[in-house]
Amino acid sequence: MSHTHAAEDGPFDVQDRDRVELKARKVSFDWADTPLHWVPGDPFTTHTINVLHLLLPAGERWFVHVYRQVLPYIRDERLHADVIGFIGQEAMHAQAHDDVLPQLRRLGLDPTPYTAEVDWLFEKLLGDRALPPGKARRWWLMERVALIAAIEHYTAFLGDWVLNAEELDRRGADPMMLDLLRWHGAEEVEHRSVAFDLFMHVDGGYRRRARTWATAFAALVFLWQRGTRFFMANDPALPAGSSRRATVGDFVRRGRQGVLPSTPAMLRSIPTYLSRSYHPSQEGSTAQAVAYLASSPAANAPGPEGAR
Repeated sequence: MSHTHAAEDGPFDVQDRDRVELKARKVSFDWADTPLHWVPGDPFTTHTINVLHLLLPAGERWFVHVYRQVLPYIRDERLHADVIGFIGQEAMHAQAHDDVLPQLRRLGLDPTPYTAEVDWLFEKLLGDRALPPGKARRWWLMERVALIAAIEHYTAFLGDWVLNAEELDRRGADPMMLDLLRWHGAEEVEHRSVAFDLFMHVDGGYRRRARTWATAFAALVFLWQRGTRFFMANDPALPAGSSRRATVGDFVRRGRQGVLPSTPAMLRSIPTYLSRSYHPSQEGSTAQAVAYLASSPAANAPGPEGAR
């Protein structure tokens, strides 16, 4: 199917075969027994993944804020329903990752200096601007909708990766943390088409898609590297004299071992997103995501309002 520009009817035929109703799931995690190095003996992998807890809450709250502004532009009932479901899921993801931060502080690692930078990025640099109603305000809204579509390409990539990252289980990674990552990853796979479909519906310009992809990719690489280095530099559990390096080489090696995403797979995902025939439904498995969510301890924990 050609995804050339915004279409009144929305680009839904591609994903009809495995479309599911999106809903936020109540989740419950207990971090009391989760150690600082939850991948045993591997602080670098632990902290590379821990950056998610610092990046995602601010980012996902920003997604929600932008999407609430774009709702009036949606002319397709099904897409409107999907965006509402997406907003609910993203708000829950932000809360779940936020809840890890007190445990990090208890273990002697205060993430505030880094989270303050991330908050500034999303609230100030990418926040609302005092623009006059009309063309300029719509331009800035569409830029952010396109940025979210690009970021969601990578969150879906990471979600698909963590659902299949059996090496983390073999290394004895903390089961509570794995469940958080896989519950979140499964929902990213489940709703992987929403951000792209929304962008195609309200704008769909290819130059904007390519430009915002470049911005998102550069920002994610920069923030991730900075976050990992922050954790390694401030980790109170690393013995004196031990290496606190956090290099690209370390990342590539862990990717080969299967405890982090492989660098070649990440690079291959670039031309995938930039292909004019790209659609997120071509990647990842909705069936696998839904199956994990049906078995996830957190998503099925009895809470005050029930699991769902």
